[in-house]
Amino acid sequence: MILNRYEQMIARRYLLPGKGEGFIFLVAAISLAAVALGVAALIIVMSVMNGFRAELFDKIVGLNGHAIVQGYEGRLSDWQRIASAARATPGVISALPLIEQPLMASANGRVEGILVRGMRPEDLRANKIINSNVKSGSMATITPGSGKVAIGSQLAQALGAYPGSEISLISPEGRDTPVGSVPRIVTYTVGAIFEVGVYDYDKAYVVMPMEDAQTLLMMGDQVGMIEIQVSDPDKVGDTLASLNSVVRGKGIVVDWRQMNSALFSALEVERIAMFVVLSLIVVVAVFNILSSLIMLVRAKTRDIAILRTMGASRAAMMKIFVTVGVTIGTLGIFAGVILGAIFLYFRQGVVDAIQAMTGQNLWDPSVRVLADLPSKTDPVEVTAIVVTAIILSFLATLYPAWKAASTDPVQVLRYD
Repeated sequence: MILNRYEQMIARRYLLPGKGEGFIFLVAAISLAAVALGVAALIIVMSVMNGFRAELFDKIVGLNGHAIVQGYEGRLSDWQRIASAARATPGVISALPLIEQPLMASANGRVEGILVRGMRPEDLRANKIINSNVKSGSMATITPGSGKVAIGSQLAQALGAYPGSEISLISPEGRDTPVGSVPRIVTYTVGAIFEVGVYDYDKAYVVMPMEDAQTLLMMGDQVGMIEIQVSDPDKVGDTLASLNSVVRGKGIVVDWRQMNSALFSALEVERIAMFVVLSLIVVVAVFNILSSLIMLVRAKTRDIAILRTMGASRAAMMKIFVTVGVTIGTLGIFAGVILGAIFLYFRQGVVDAIQAMTGQNLWDPSVRVLADLPSKTDPVEVTAIVVTAIILSFLATLYPAWKAASTDPVQVLRYD
């Protein structure tokens, strides 16, 4: 919208408080602040929700792959042939054998439920999720036959374990005796403690070499599953469709959407619901712009009439008041983007400060799943929020601008 010099001058004049117009200016300032808060709230919440999904996806996939071939009864024979067939499938990046078995762990008189994870040494060394999050000890000590394992940080805390301490793993599949089956108990040394940032994993995982896991669970040369990584996670079902015939009768193929369908579906529903609810803040702010412009038009009725008698057109009046309203909205949007960026940058510090002031644990990893408040800002999403807010601000200006343009100078100035 192009304004000439006098239209720009009048628009600037109406943006600043005149004599006796402090209340109108206050309403306009409140409108600007409301737009800023609405835009900031949308950007913050959507970024946090995106961060939740991205962080969970990266860490879940980093430990469990995009799909697994799960053997019946937790055992997969002839896994070498299945792994080779998976690697030969177009779109598959890797296919790694794994063992995962729920057991019990005991240390210092404490007992916890765990998930034993057996990995080949080369696969364990290549796993960035685990190796980049070692808190103490060294993953280099976790070698076949060493009797050492790596455990999650929350499990270490629950058991009172540390690098060098011993933990006993209890398997229900033990040896048979005349009085029944006796659980198998094997003692290992803690070689490393890791923290991937997902509470459920840090509370349960005990990672050991594949050979040690096969010995502990008396599986021979069998494995429990094959972890598969694909090039396009969103098309994992189509990519692995041909693999179903290879594993038929031996196991099933389960992708990341099936393994975590409830979690990701809940996040998506919550994301949409939060967007709709917080968008109402922007709508309310836009109504404030509408009301402030209506008040401004009423206060400037005589000025508008004089301008009309001096030759100002209806279109000029429309442009002036549309410019005033859109300027208020744009300044609020700009402030909201800055406010949202600042909050997201200091988000964890803000959470910690609120926890310190209230004495409440607002971010319990056992409830929130992740150890820290995540964030991932989508530029396309931010652009959509900004454009939507600008459009709403523009629409809010049309009625007051039309009323200003419809002012009849004869009626207004008749008795002046």
